[in-house]
Amino acid sequence: QVQLVESGGGLVQAGGSLRLSCAASGRTFSMYGMGWFRQAHGKEREFVATINWSGGNTYYDDSVKGRFTISRDNSRNTVYLQMSRLKPEDTAVYYCAQSHWPNTGSSTREYDYWGQGTQVTVSS
Repeated sequence: QVQLVESGGGLVQAGGSLRLSCAASGRTFSMYGMGWFRQAHGKEREFVATINWSGGNTYYDDSVKGRFTISRDNSRNTVYLQMSRLKPEDTAVYYCAQSHWPNTGSSTREYDYWGQGTQVTVSS
């Protein structure tokens, strides 16, 4: 079965950077779009970024555009989220997800596998 394992979360000061990784196994990684979502305490899960099967197309939520970069290495079955100029409001559990499709969007309904999440805390 598909497994997604996130890593790289932690505590960082505002203005700092973190890189999240998500290692996938269980089906052909290069065939599917990947996404990052986040869920702050007491709030609903929200879209952060997505990347298509080849890495040629990316899409971001406006709240992270220009600060976060999603990328993938199909030879390593891994998707990344480079986060820069972090803000306290970026504090959340971050989840990676694998889509049903090669090209995908921002809806959670488009993703059928999810990781366990990694906590990111940004102090002011």
